[in-house]
Amino acid sequence: MKRLKRLCVFVLVFGLAASFFAGCKRKQAETDGGDIITLKWALWDYDLTVYYRPLIDAYQAKNPQVRIETVDLGSADYMTVLGTQLSGGADLDVVCVKDIPGYANLVRQNRLEPLSGYIKTKGVDTVLYGGTTEQITVNGEVYALPFRSDFWLIFYNKDLFDAAGVPYPSNDITLDEYDALARRVTRGSGANKTYGAHYHTWRSAVQLFGILDGKNTIVDGTYDFLTPYYERVIKEQNEGIVQNYAALKTSGTHYSGAFFNNQIAMLNMGTWFITTQIDKVKTGESLSKNWGLAKYPHPAGVPAGTTLGTITSIAINRNSKNKDAALDFMRFISGPEGAVILAKLGTIPAIMNQEVINAIASIPGFPGDPESREALQVYRTYLEMPLHEKSADIEIVLNEAHDGIMTGNSTIAQGIKEMNDRVKVILGK
Repeated sequence: MKRLKRLCVFVLVFGLAASFFAGCKRKQAETDGGDIITLKWALWDYDLTVYYRPLIDAYQAKNPQVRIETVDLGSADYMTVLGTQLSGGADLDVVCVKDIPGYANLVRQNRLEPLSGYIKTKGVDTVLYGGTTEQITVNGEVYALPFRSDFWLIFYNKDLFDAAGVPYPSNDITLDEYDALARRVTRGSGANKTYGAHYHTWRSAVQLFGILDGKNTIVDGTYDFLTPYYERVIKEQNEGIVQNYAALKTSGTHYSGAFFNNQIAMLNMGTWFITTQIDKVKTGESLSKNWGLAKYPHPAGVPAGTTLGTITSIAINRNSKNKDAALDFMRFISGPEGAVILAKLGTIPAIMNQEVINAIASIPGFPGDPESREALQVYRTYLEMPLHEKSADIEIVLNEAHDGIMTGNSTIAQGIKEMNDRVKVILGK
C-alpha cells in the first residue's frame, strides 16, 4: 500500500512537472514571437529520403515557434495527387514540386502563390540558381524556387587514360575536343575493348547537346539543329568509339555497369551518379576506383560550365493560412543554408556556391584532385525539358524518333522530319 501511495505521488509530481515545463515551452514560444505555428509540408517518400528530417530540424532549431508537419503523398503519381489535394482545399502550406509538367499544371490551375514580390522584398538572389528560375517563369511571374538540382558532367576513368598515355579531359572541353579525346583513348578489341565515351539510351544523352547555346529549345517544333549532333554520335558508333545503341537497348545494359567494369573511359551523366559511384567503389562493385569529374562538353563559343539539368522545387499553396511562415521556410530550404545541409548529405542542391562545393568535395570517396572539385562549378543550367503545356506529348515523339535514328531504322534526315512534322501537329502549327 505504501509503495502504491509513493507511486501515486510520483505520478502526480511528474504530471505537474510536465505541465509546468510544457507551460514554460509555450511561454518561451510566445516570447520568441507568438503561438506555435504548424506548417504542413507536402512531399514524397519521407522515409526513403535522407534530407527531409535534417532540413526540418535545422529550421525548427532557428525558429522554435514553428513546427513542420510532413504530409507524404507517395512517389507514384505524386503531382497528380498533389493537384487533387490542392483543388480539394487541403490545408497544405508548403509543397514540393517534382517536375516541370506538374508545375505547369499547378500554375495553370492557380494553385501556387506568386513569388516575384517576395523575391524582390527579401532580396533573394536568383542568379545563384544558374538561370533555372528564369526558365520556370510564366508571364513574368515565378511560382516556385528550386532547392534540388542534378546537372550533367563527365565522369572519367583515370586509369584508362593513363594506360593510353592520354591527358585527362579538361574543365573547358568543346564537343570537337571531346570527340578527339574519345578516339585517342579507345583501345583493344572484343571483350577487352575500352570505349572512349558512352551515350546512354536516353534521348537527352544526344539531343540536348543542341540546346547548350541557348538558341533553341526542345519544344520549339523545329529540330533541324539536332542534325550535326546526331551525325557526330552515329559516326562514333559506326567507328567503334562508343558502344552500339541497339545492342545497349536490346540487352538493357545500364550505363553504371559499363563504367564500373572499366569498359568506358568517359561517361556523360548526371550528378546523381556521384554518390552511387562512391558507394560502389566502397563495396567493390565498381572497379573504376581511380576516377574524376570534368565539366560537360560544350559547342564551340559556349562558356565552359554550361550544362543540362533537372530541378526539384518548393512552392506555397495559394490558399495557405500561414503564408508568411511558409515563405520563410521555403526561403530556408531553397537558400544557401538549406543548400549546405543537402550537400553534406551527398545531395546536389540548386545553389552551387563555394561552401556547397566544399561540402560535396569533402564527402569521403569524392575525387581528391582540384579539377574534379572545379567541375561542380556551373555557369548556366538549361532544363532538360523546359516549361511547356505540351511537353509530355512532345517528349513521346522525340523519344520515338531518337530510337529510330540510333537503331538505324530511320536516317537522321527521316528522324528529324518525323520530329518536325509530329510536334508541329501537337503545337497546332
